[in-house]
Amino acid sequence: MASYRIEVKRSAIRELRQLPANIAARIWPHIRALAANPRPRGTTKLSGEVDAYRIRVGDYRVLYEVYDQQRLVSVRQVRHRREAYR
Repeated sequence: MASYRIEVKRSAIRELRQLPANIAARIWPHIRALAANPRPRGTTKLSGEVDAYRIRVGDYRVLYEVYDQQRLVSVRQVRHRREAYR
């Protein structure tokens, strides 16, 4: 199975940089793992969205979209769970 390309939006990079270093270091491996499996176990499809999913990393959520035709995973948000869905 060919891997997917990971694209992290500027806003998501900005959000990661604002997090404490130890938390950001925990989140990056989960983002990189999406290249091999864009829908890992524990992934939740977001309601009302066509190709949008979220993964949970502790109290943080990584919201992303999967484009199977282009073999692309686009990470759009990395936020604390209380702010992720606003």
